[in-house]
Amino acid sequence: MPASASFLPFMGATAAPGPEGYAAAIFGAPYGTPYPGIDHRIYRAAPDAFRNALAEDSAWLDHWDFDLGGPLLRHGLPVCDLGNLPGRAKDGPGNRRLIEETTRRILEANAVPIMFGGDDSVPIPFIAAYSNQPPIVILQIDAHIDWRDERHGETMGFSSTMRRASEHGHVWRIVQAGIRGLGSAREGELRDALNWGAHIVTAREIHHAGVQAVLSHIPEDCDCVISLDCDALDASLMPAVAYPTPGGLDYTQVTDLIAGVAARARIAGFAMVEFVQGRDPAGTAAFTAARIAAHVIARIEKRA
Repeated sequence: MPASASFLPFMGATAAPGPEGYAAAIFGAPYGTPYPGIDHRIYRAAPDAFRNALAEDSAWLDHWDFDLGGPLLRHGLPVCDLGNLPGRAKDGPGNRRLIEETTRRILEANAVPIMFGGDDSVPIPFIAAYSNQPPIVILQIDAHIDWRDERHGETMGFSSTMRRASEHGHVWRIVQAGIRGLGSAREGELRDALNWGAHIVTAREIHHAGVQAVLSHIPEDCDCVISLDCDALDASLMPAVAYPTPGGLDYTQVTDLIAGVAARARIAGFAMVEFVQGRDPAGTAAFTAARIAAHVIARIEKRA
């Protein structure tokens, strides 16, 4: 499990050594599966950047939040923060093992796992950990579809996240929202995604038709795991990513997606990844991302 000492817990959470007795458990996964020649250490500060972004607001938990329609934890949902996993930048297998084991323990404690990454390879073991749970629907909010089978000879990297998810028997639907621009996918990967049955909703479709274009693909009463790549947001709001792309989603669209999922289904897990603190000198991008995570906690509490 992550070390729970000497870190600032995320807003409203209690620092704890384990998830038992809590309804939701946060943990940081700074490292995933590296690609040769790509420095994934640029993401390692993300979990603490999210925590620090809301440090001042942590003293105002009883104040009315107009985005949430009330205080963040109005009913006192017990949320813990387990700290960061002690991974290593170049140890892909070890990092995956730590993430999967931690996620499984949280699920076995009947808590909702909330993971702060790390690059977009960290959802691969996060999703794998649901194999003993009820089947899940994945909502990926991302600029890219991540259906590469391999890249640079590595099959577990950030370009393969949804491909690996599609191979699990416990994943029965994948909905991909905010897709746009140029990524690692080629025509073959797009065809494979569509042939599998993935529902791909581009950012342009959301801008024109609203978030209902995505929510119509989320079945009623399902268990939904949300995987949010920060590059899903428009570059003007979220410059702190490795591959900023114009035409992305705004804060309200993303939080409306989260609220919409919670209204029709159960948020069974949340992962937020691909944040590069070095590209956020003012700290506003970290604040935006952290506020999105607070929305997730608030929506989990409403369903608890």
